[in-house]
Amino acid sequence: MLRKMYDWCIDAAHKPYALWILGMVSFAESSFFPIPPDVMLIPMSLARPPKAWFYAALCTVTSVAGGIVGYAIGALLYDSVGQWVINFYGYGDKVETFRAGYAQYGAWIILLKGLTPIPFKLVTITSGFANYNIWMFIGLSLIARGGRFFIVAILLNRYGVWIRETIEKHLGLWVSLAVGVLVLGFVVALRLF
Repeated sequence: MLRKMYDWCIDAAHKPYALWILGMVSFAESSFFPIPPDVMLIPMSLARPPKAWFYAALCTVTSVAGGIVGYAIGALLYDSVGQWVINFYGYGDKVETFRAGYAQYGAWIILLKGLTPIPFKLVTITSGFANYNIWMFIGLSLIARGGRFFIVAILLNRYGVWIRETIEKHLGLWVSLAVGVLVLGFVVALRLF
């Protein structure tokens, strides 16, 4: 099953709808969707290494746009939708602590959490809830998300052939490691929140 999904993503890189899927996943991940865009970004960049830069730029723009929606959820809809999303991920009792930290460390929180596997939607919703300066939020999100996606693009553009061969030889191992990193990101988020 993993092989079929991986092959579909590799094959999808050559289809016209691939960019739409990548953009939608990246947009949704920043506001409510639990799956990061890397599930499409990495296979698409492996299939077409010269396009990795374009894919990273698309992920950056759509992720920040989704982040603005997450910010709006926190600012305008926290009592209903925003609180539901935060509680769904089990962080409801930690929001006030996180919000208080924004007064002193807001920029660092956005930059550091935007680069990690910690779900970015938590940062976007809480930024809106904490009434963090929207323009600072957008600028810092561009830096953090762009940094994250362009690091992937640099690695896949430069070492794409070797990485693809390595992943394809041990697909189960690499998927397990990716899931482990994602779970670790959630655990770290629980402790830091």
